Amino acid sequence: QVQLVESGGGLVQAGDSLRLSCVVSGGTFGTYTMGWFRQAPGKERGFVSSITKGGSITTYADSVKGRFTISRDNAKTTVYLQMNSLKPEDTAVYYCAARRQGSTTYRLASGYDYWGQGTQVTVSS
Repeated sequence: QVQLVESGGGLVQAGDSLRLSCVVSGGTFGTYTMGWFRQAPGKERGFVSSITKGGSITTYADSVKGRFTISRDNAKTTVYLQMNSLKPEDTAVYYCAARRQGSTTYRLASGYDYWGQGTQVTVSS
């Protein structure tokens, strides 16, 4: 059974930084494309970032490009999301997800097979 566990969320002020982590167990992490998504109250879950299984290709939503960085450590079966210059509009529950098929990054939530439980990020103004 594949499990994803996120951590690192919290309450910060605008301009601060956070690093989210997502540890994957029970599967073959090194073969998965990984993604980060977020969902704010009253909104649909939206794409944040994705990274290929080897880590060589990354993709970002326009709203976070230049502020967020996705990375992965296959030896630790962990994917990270470094979030800098946080804004109040970044407030959401952040989810990591794993996609079994494909060799490129992927933006659609429906294409991911496994999900974590989410971690809350709240940015105050």
